[in-house]
Amino acid sequence: MLTFRGAAAGVLMLAAGLLGTAPVAGAQAEGIAVVADLTLDRAGVLRVVETVKVPEGGEFRMSIPLRLALPGDTERVFKVTDVDTKGSGTATVLADRFSIEAKPGESTFTYAVHNTVSDAPGSQLFHYVGVIGEDLASIQASVLSPDYRIAILDCKLGPPGNGRDCANIHTEVDGTVYLDQSDLHKGDAIDLTLQLPPGTVPANADVRAAGNTGVFALTAPVLAAFGVLLAVLAGLVGFVLWSRRQNAAATSGSSTLDPLREQGERVEFASPDGILPGAAGLVLDEQVDPVDIAATVVDLAVRRYLWIAPLGERDWRITRVNQADEQLRDYERAVYLALLPEGTDSVTLSELGAPGRVRSTEIRSAMFADGVAEGVLVDRRKPGPWMWLGGGLIGVGLIAAVALALTAGYALVGVAIALAGVAVLLLPRSLPARTARGREVTDRVRALQRGLEEVRPEAIPPADRELVFSRALPFTLLGGRADNWIRTFRDLDPAAAPQPGLYWFGGHERDRTLQRFGGQFPYFITALEALFAADK
Repeated sequence: MLTFRGAAAGVLMLAAGLLGTAPVAGAQAEGIAVVADLTLDRAGVLRVVETVKVPEGGEFRMSIPLRLALPGDTERVFKVTDVDTKGSGTATVLADRFSIEAKPGESTFTYAVHNTVSDAPGSQLFHYVGVIGEDLASIQASVLSPDYRIAILDCKLGPPGNGRDCANIHTEVDGTVYLDQSDLHKGDAIDLTLQLPPGTVPANADVRAAGNTGVFALTAPVLAAFGVLLAVLAGLVGFVLWSRRQNAAATSGSSTLDPLREQGERVEFASPDGILPGAAGLVLDEQVDPVDIAATVVDLAVRRYLWIAPLGERDWRITRVNQADEQLRDYERAVYLALLPEGTDSVTLSELGAPGRVRSTEIRSAMFADGVAEGVLVDRRKPGPWMWLGGGLIGVGLIAAVALALTAGYALVGVAIALAGVAVLLLPRSLPARTARGREVTDRVRALQRGLEEVRPEAIPPADRELVFSRALPFTLLGGRADNWIRTFRDLDPAAAPQPGLYWFGGHERDRTLQRFGGQFPYFITALEALFAADK
């Protein structure tokens, strides 16, 4: 239904420049003539070419609201675009008004009216009701639609509510409607209704709740845009949930991996794929924890890079045994140098606890970078496809919001696009850091932890027990099972070895069991974790 009512406007009045005209002193209104050609295109947009002739000393003005109040606390909203003028006239679209001003001479106005069509039962209606705001010498108008089967249902001219039938209006065989009237008076109303076959053009009327105004109004296109936004958000949430389920499956298995490997008559500890305890702790929970660094320190001692010796009950000395070499990973080297920088051969934990002495930030970054390099993790903080897509959508959305606010008025469409960009930009923070390979490694590390629970010292030759115990100990720290592991090997006699005592941990050379070591070692690990808990 193509409808402009009352002083708000009518499509023909809009084209003819009759509505809302303000008389100007000295104007020869009876000499003003208007010729308007209106074409309703197949997209449902009304294309208007309007020519206004104003005699010398006269002036013609028009100001038309683009909102029309409807029953039921609703309103219909129109918009005007593609405005162009020739001659001395000017036309502007500002906020909710379309204004035309014509000075003496001939002016031509070209513009497009949107949101003008709505369906009626069995047809589409072109309905115009407008009030003439100034005396006119003549008006000639034509209306052309995509379907020639246009019909004139009614046409009245005169005082509102008391008009007479239009004298000169007819339809040509090609479907063009012609209106030719003269000597129109200020205050007269034209009430014109044309009928089109159903589906002639797309229905695009913008009807909304009254008061829902402005460039941020909740219009049909805006609601459609937010509907798409909700669908995108639902898809992203579904993707996140699926990814997390896949990730959780890596830690929910029940398989067991035997940590012992026979080499002839010898038995040794073997981690899956040769993974180191610090890297294993990282992939288990996708972040670097203080216990992961502590496990690395113990592993460096077990592998004969460091020597640890207690000093009383609450302090320990860490001494260099071998220099950091090419066998160490970058993060292991960072841990080694944090404890024993160049020129330092030994240090106590109490000395390392001084403010600024140990910075764990570099160690954490190096450990995470190692996981990324190994292909078990993805660094979600670095720019990637999701970040580029999200940033692009935010940029496009902001540009669209500004452009639409200045033109069509659907600024919230751009806001919806920008919000989709924000959601995409935040997506990586909700996704697991583990890769498919990381999930496989995690499953094997979990299986190793379960396998360690089943190890019995009796299955290991006495000559190999100390080495197996020591090499596996850092891995038991990751699951908080170090106490159980020490208890399993409590009868291990460190004094029976060719070199009395644990080969990497001093102070127990005369002990016949690991009982004293088991009571002291947890305090050492707690002190290490506190050292690497945060930068001081």
